[in-house]
Amino acid sequence: MTSMPISERLGAHLKRTVQSLDAAKHAALRPAGVTVPQYAALLHLADNPGISAAALARACGVTPPTMTTVLKNLQEQGLITRTPHEWHKNILQTRLTEKGEQVLAAADDAAVRVERGLAAEFTGEERETLVALLARCADFLDGTRGRD
Repeated sequence: MTSMPISERLGAHLKRTVQSLDAAKHAALRPAGVTVPQYAALLHLADNPGISAAALARACGVTPPTMTTVLKNLQEQGLITRTPHEWHKNILQTRLTEKGEQVLAAADDAAVRVERGLAAEFTGEERETLVALLARCADFLDGTRGRD
């Protein structure tokens, strides 16, 4: 027996919500031909053309090896290009191709429908409260890292 029932563990509720969101987005993105991690990478690349793989991994919340795989798959699909940086030849700059921009537009339309549908489940005040509560969760959890 554990000292805390699963029903009282906020982490379990957060995890279930994240898994449900990922599953809904995965289904919505399927017609665009990209996965949730690929979509996240395309989305960040659109806002940060030329970003390095390491910076992109941080922005997407994945490990560098995972991002390497995501970028390899996107490149094989012709959605991105990777070229050496002008001054730092060991750094590859990543940019969307025209096809990547088109796929991102279709994928983003689908992902936004999921996000808007989720947002519609709450009043404006509830959404603001939820965002604030989730920020408090993240702030607390970020602060626990490195503690003994």
